Amino acid sequence: MQHPVVIIGAGPVGLAAAAYAAERHLDFVVLEAGADAGAAVGEWAHVRLFSAWRELVDPAARRLLEAAGSWTAPDEDTYPTGKEWREQYLRPLAELLGGSPGGVVRYDARVVGVGRAGRDLLVDSGRESDPFAVHVRTSHGHERQLASAVIDASGTWSRPNPLGADGYPAVGEREHAARIAYGIPDLADPAVAARYAGKQVAVVGKGASAQGVLVGLAALARDPAGAGTRVAWLLRRPGIGDAFGGGDNDQLEQRGRLGQDAEAAAASGVVTPVTRFRTGAVTTQDDGRLTITSVDGDLVGDVDEIIVVTGYRPDFDFLSEVRLDLDPALGAPRVLADQIHPDHHSCGDVAPHGHRELAQPEVGLFLVGMKSYGRAPSFLAMTGYEQVRSVVAALDGDLEAADRVELVLPETGVCNGAGRFDEPAAADASGGCCGGPTPSEPSLVVLG
Repeated sequence: MQHPVVIIGAGPVGLAAAAYAAERHLDFVVLEAGADAGAAVGEWAHVRLFSAWRELVDPAARRLLEAAGSWTAPDEDTYPTGKEWREQYLRPLAELLGGSPGGVVRYDARVVGVGRAGRDLLVDSGRESDPFAVHVRTSHGHERQLASAVIDASGTWSRPNPLGADGYPAVGEREHAARIAYGIPDLADPAVAARYAGKQVAVVGKGASAQGVLVGLAALARDPAGAGTRVAWLLRRPGIGDAFGGGDNDQLEQRGRLGQDAEAAAASGVVTPVTRFRTGAVTTQDDGRLTITSVDGDLVGDVDEIIVVTGYRPDFDFLSEVRLDLDPALGAPRVLADQIHPDHHSCGDVAPHGHRELAQPEVGLFLVGMKSYGRAPSFLAMTGYEQVRSVVAALDGDLEAADRVELVLPETGVCNGAGRFDEPAAADASGGCCGGPTPSEPSLVVLG
């Protein structure tokens, strides 16, 4: 190839793509917006992963690291934190790849635009044969990097979903930003724990991250330093029957255990579930505390802090000059969307997939990793590793390898159905996917 393959993002999937490129002797440039490898992982360093080490080390990366002779493989049956994943795997891998023949890994290099060299979105002629022009913002200014292909593994971490139920920030969300956190706070950090100790906290979200927050806050409430901590758990769903996942049936053992711990936290008396609540506004009370108002007029009052764990969404702003074919709801590649949409795949696994599902109309552009799932939840690292194995093989012209399936995913044991919060309660209110009562009148919840 005349120009290198540009890989956007030095996270787990981006570095795996570089590892496969290195094995196939393809020149590559990894562009990472952060200051180091796995910068996004570093922002949730305290969180323990659901997957064991055996599922978190890409096969090509393992081969390269072991061949280098300086890497000590972690115990494959243990479950690392984000910090351990980054320090024991991502950083050594990035250092190795940056020194490989034909390989470059750059930090503080934010991609701000991808297009065809000399052609804007409207021009048809020459699109498939001309290189990509990747525009990069660095500490030295604006740069332009030509590329034979682009693998976008930029993830979704930089775009957390807002508190507001309309898909936009709720009224007052920005104004109260100092009282709102997104993601999982590190409650083992005394300074962070002090922010929530003895407070009335609203937790918004249903998935594994929200469950982790519930478990952490319930533990804080049991500590003498956190006495008085109370939680309002705001859910769009009619009930919480399916919220805790597959438990013992989940082949990702740690995810099943988290669901069980979260269920215990929800029953501890610390947590008050508030169902069918879709946030419309945040306002300040006369006493300085907050009131959260739903779009239906329900109120959750006397709130001190809000933790939003409602997932993430991809950033397509820098892809406005390339041609994309995305599912209108998920923002995932259209061909892949039906396989991963939580409405249609509320339980069970996702079929392995590769270059054919991830390719875009802009030939040579692939969306991989978390970004390939758009707004869909439950992405696994090993799914991303299989994606980039296939994509890089295709870029190398090895379609036999690119089309071969080399992955078996664990059953999730989880019932999501993210788009179904308006359905009526199931006949069996004890545990259907969306079971639970339907409130008939606006209500007020006051923690205390």
